[in-house]
Amino acid sequence: MPLTEAFRQRSLTRRGDRRRFQRVKVSLLGRFMLEDRREFPCQTLDMSPGSASLIAPVSGRIGERVVVYIDHIGRIEGEIVRTFDSGFAIAINAPARKRDKLAAKLTWLANRHELSLPEDRRHDRIVPENPIATITLPDERTFRCRIIDLSLSGAALASDFKPPIGSPLNIGTLRATVVRHFEEGFAVEFSVLQTKTSIAENLR
Repeated sequence: MPLTEAFRQRSLTRRGDRRRFQRVKVSLLGRFMLEDRREFPCQTLDMSPGSASLIAPVSGRIGERVVVYIDHIGRIEGEIVRTFDSGFAIAINAPARKRDKLAAKLTWLANRHELSLPEDRRHDRIVPENPIATITLPDERTFRCRIIDLSLSGAALASDFKPPIGSPLNIGTLRATVVRHFEEGFAVEFSVLQTKTSIAENLR
């Protein structure tokens, strides 16, 4: 296959890959660095595991590589594929494992926005590495559910089964108490205020 045809096929494949991913409207703050190492603030308009649209004070050139740091997401790398009046869009370069993690984070962020959850703003929100948690009840029964909100003091969990308010339970190895019910599930408060490190270790 001629070299130009190979590049064209690779480009078509990458465009097809980007279309496979569902875009999520998320508004997150961040910073990006262009190839000349200049840094600027930015804000996301929408994202998928394969692409992101950013509002920014300047745009690089199409094809330019960029490194972006986004709140709750972390570092992503990619190249500019489109520019518009208020910013630009990038194709994200990441292996499949990192794309899977990004998909889980975006799903979690989208669910938090769509569900009308009562929120406790005393502590910063945390994006879990794995949004699926194992719950252990006092009688040692266990079930799995999805974390839809998480902070240092508690969590909101999507579940058809809702333990009674006031019930003790464990999320992973974290001790907690059920404090309220809502349509999609229930919320718990941890017995001890956590740190980001302790949550990451004990929710595994």
